[in-house]
Amino acid sequence: MTAGPVGVAVVGCGTISTQYLDNLTAFPDVRVVACSDLELSRARDAAQRYGIPVVGDTAAVIGHPDVEIVVNLTIPAVHTEVAHAAVTAGKHVYSEKPLALAPDAGAALLAAADAAGVRVANAPDTFLGAGLQTAYRMIAEGAIGTPLTALTLMQSPGPESWHPNPAFLFQRGAGPLFDIGPYYLTTLVGAFGPARSVAAVGRRSRDSRVVGSGPLAGTAFEVEVPTHVAALLDFTGGQAATSVLSFDSPLARAGFVEITGSEATMALPDPNTFTGTIRLRRAGDDDWSAVPAKGPDTGRGLGVLDLARALRAGTPHRASGELAQHVLELMTAIAGSAETGAFVPIDSTCTAPALLPDEFDPYAATL
Repeated sequence: MTAGPVGVAVVGCGTISTQYLDNLTAFPDVRVVACSDLELSRARDAAQRYGIPVVGDTAAVIGHPDVEIVVNLTIPAVHTEVAHAAVTAGKHVYSEKPLALAPDAGAALLAAADAAGVRVANAPDTFLGAGLQTAYRMIAEGAIGTPLTALTLMQSPGPESWHPNPAFLFQRGAGPLFDIGPYYLTTLVGAFGPARSVAAVGRRSRDSRVVGSGPLAGTAFEVEVPTHVAALLDFTGGQAATSVLSFDSPLARAGFVEITGSEATMALPDPNTFTGTIRLRRAGDDDWSAVPAKGPDTGRGLGVLDLARALRAGTPHRASGELAQHVLELMTAIAGSAETGAFVPIDSTCTAPALLPDEFDPYAATL
């Protein structure tokens, strides 16, 4: 078995890449050896900033002999195209969310990876952060009794006020459901296990929006997807959840996740972050009690690191393609239910990710 740090190529050097590269270049168990972008100038800038030795087009960096994992940070519309290219080249791939735009495409990618003997991993990896890991550990230890229900809320006016090029966030494969939903739905699957059916309603407040900042400020763009979604989820283990995801609210409210059990209610940290305080309120309590998070709070890239270490150890990785495929099917079913008004069954399943070991340290060299 190969030893030493795992070679990584980053494809897509846009806004989100900075968070990944800040961390991946600091983890001793991975080594960023190449990067690429459709605008090669962005890749060159990233390479200069982070000391990445190789810059080239997508095919060149995927095919580099020192690359074992391709970190796919492209826009959702080409996630599967780039991931298939990596798999075909015999490389493992970690993609930003969603896994694909449709379940059939996600399933085909997983099948291709299985045939090639490589792994697929996928964002979000926020559930590997200290906040959610601490919450999951407390639930497993019985802090709320038997988990029964959950409520999640994410409401905002939409990202067009601050994002310099937000049109893709309102196209197919995005919107609040596909852009923000993976954080909340992955959190729920991590707590409850797989879901078996969903129902939803969706609304679109207006057909176009206007860029609010940056060089494109004042430019109108088309809205293709619902910008408000309210979903009901029925889980295989018997739990139920309500989830609201909206880009239509003047009131910004994010990170609301409550899980209620037979003995207590737990307020989890924002699932779009890696740490935070857990709050617990038991039956009869007059107020919440706070529990600080324990564990890594590094940020995006923990899923890539976990994949790298799992490759060397021959163990399962946590931000798995199967988990991402199940969440993709949930989101697709929610979108379908919003159109038809009917409950939609979920055919896929997955295993809730194992907790990270207490000694997990991103900055300790283990390979």
